[in-house]
Amino acid sequence: MAIGLTEEHEALAASVRGFAARHITPAVVRTAVEAADRGDEPRRPEFWPALAAQGLLGLHLPEEHGGQGFGLLDQAVALEELGRSLAPGSYTPAVLAAALIAAGGDDKARGDLLPGLADGSRTAAVALTGALAETGGRVSGTAGPVLGAQLADLLVLPLDDGRWAVVDSADAAVEPLEALDLTRPTGSVTVADVAAGHVLAGVTGEHAHALAVVVLGAEACGVAGRALDEAVAYAKLREQFGRPIGQFQGVKHKCARMLVSLERARAAVWDAARSLTEPDERQRAYAAGVAAALAADAAVECAEGNVQVHGGIGYTFEHDAHLIYRRALTLRALLGRTSAAHAEVAALAVEGVRRPMTIELTGPDAEELRTGIRARVAELAALEPLEQRAAMAAGGWVVPHLPEPWGKAAGPLEQIVIQQELKAAKVRPVPLMIAAWVVPSLVQYGTAEQQERFLPPTLRGEIVWCQLFSEPGAGSDLAGLTTRAERVEGGWQITGQKIWTSLAREAQWGICIARTDPDRPKHDGITYFLVDMSAPGIEIRPLRECTGDAVFNEVFLDGVFVPDDRVVGPVDQGWRVARNTLANERVGLTSSFQLGGDLPKLVELATGLGLAGDPLVRDALGRLACDEHAFALLGLRATLKQLSGTDPGATANVRKLVAMEHGQQITEYGFTLLGPEGALTGGWRSDLRRRWTRYLLASRAMTIGGGTTEVNLNVIGERILGLPRDPEA
Repeated sequence: MAIGLTEEHEALAASVRGFAARHITPAVVRTAVEAADRGDEPRRPEFWPALAAQGLLGLHLPEEHGGQGFGLLDQAVALEELGRSLAPGSYTPAVLAAALIAAGGDDKARGDLLPGLADGSRTAAVALTGALAETGGRVSGTAGPVLGAQLADLLVLPLDDGRWAVVDSADAAVEPLEALDLTRPTGSVTVADVAAGHVLAGVTGEHAHALAVVVLGAEACGVAGRALDEAVAYAKLREQFGRPIGQFQGVKHKCARMLVSLERARAAVWDAARSLTEPDERQRAYAAGVAAALAADAAVECAEGNVQVHGGIGYTFEHDAHLIYRRALTLRALLGRTSAAHAEVAALAVEGVRRPMTIELTGPDAEELRTGIRARVAELAALEPLEQRAAMAAGGWVVPHLPEPWGKAAGPLEQIVIQQELKAAKVRPVPLMIAAWVVPSLVQYGTAEQQERFLPPTLRGEIVWCQLFSEPGAGSDLAGLTTRAERVEGGWQITGQKIWTSLAREAQWGICIARTDPDRPKHDGITYFLVDMSAPGIEIRPLRECTGDAVFNEVFLDGVFVPDDRVVGPVDQGWRVARNTLANERVGLTSSFQLGGDLPKLVELATGLGLAGDPLVRDALGRLACDEHAFALLGLRATLKQLSGTDPGATANVRKLVAMEHGQQITEYGFTLLGPEGALTGGWRSDLRRRWTRYLLASRAMTIGGGTTEVNLNVIGERILGLPRDPEA
């Protein structure tokens, strides 16, 4: 998933990608490197006129000043694509300078300066550090390093009173500096009693920083994407020990981790861009802080991973891997220390600031839907609880995305409106729990008789289900199950052992997969059954966990009879049905599975212990707050992509990985704050300090349940990145 979400953003990205393929070839990049190596005077790249003619320099500028009239989010889409190409020259500095002038300049400044920046006749650069003195409209001081300073006609320099001065580069002394990024020059700028052409008083330092985070962060996402793609492509082709290196889990997991970092960074930069128009300064600061912490670090992580995957060849000057690495390191340096971003986000989190994840639906379609749904929900709200449940089940309100009559065949827009209106009216849908994974499988594969018998009472909350899938020897490798079902008169006899079964003692029915043909390949010969949990031959033993509780169970099946009409889907093809169930399980776990602590509880704990102001604690709080915000954004962006009619991609695995690891990390860190009190524990209703130890014990299950982290990394590597699958035993 790129930074942009809509079809228009996808079209823009494709257009810029095509432009880069035509004009910013590897040879063009190498020409810039060779020129820097020779010490040549920096000059605008040959593709600059074409770049301006394409309108890319003014995507984010008003039409009255020669721009395209879009916002900085659209410009971020272009920046990401040009970042992939390692575009030489001053595109990124000029875009940032124009954004600052548009945000902080008066009408005269915008009218004088923006048209030339939009049409490419002038370039500009911004000093992100420094504090120059201004007296009577004249500026003195030194700032740097300034990216693209030697290519700039205009220089935007920070003043010591928080404003910005725009000076002509001809009036400044620009000293070339030895740049880490070999494709773009960097210099220091000194002015001595120089007249400021314009002073930008309408943009605060916080706002200017947010603009820089979006611009540089978007380019960083492109750099990270380029590094990931190159690493994956090489891992598919390079062979060692008789097979592609991408088949080795060490390489596969490294590439999967790179993808996770990139997705988090894209989400954070997108959110920072959309926050720029919000009136709440703290909301803007929170979004910018998260993006500053994640974007450049992701670029560096992916660039380092790219070098590592390439091995020795990636360390040579001739390979482009070091150019990607240099660009990533430069962007991180310009954005500032990650610890500073963590501290800013932590301070806001301690104050209770959070970015809302609500979806604002506008337009006639949404309003028409809302009017009808709100009226019907009001009728549901007026019913007695049992009547309400029955009406919701009969009307398709419990699982509205499913086809009628079980759901409402609701598309993404209608689903969101239904959720919003039910919540507003305080109408709670039936808590399906395990049934939320069962119902879709019955709708897709069940017979008419099975659907009529099981779906209505399940949707009314009258049937509790459990899932008989995992076995002692078949957890993540679920298809390795050994529970067998043998044909008998009128049905099947199931014998075997299941484990980690939630609600087994409460459930009336269970979904069970068992091997019906041991001679067929591993994923074939499996059948999906509906099992009466009160049937003879079933023994349930509670499994006591490390917390001391017994949520899970072992279930022993000793010749349990299941009639033919309890088989879901074709015999021997139950893996397809199970895959449908597992897909629904992963989506559900992504959004709701939480056994440890969370950020508000961690802030409460740190505050209660008097540690919230400690710099080291603030750094950890900020890092964990960024993590929390990133996985929440991944879910929001997937929903928005569906609403816009574009494919959200395989985001469930990525978001589950981020969310589950976040839950563990935040709980582990909270435990470290306890000191000697960590030796104590208590029940869920104990005081916060003693309860935190129980959180820690419970959180160990988070990266196991619903698919272990290690298997999930394999899935990301193979199904999303297309790396070679592990060899069959």
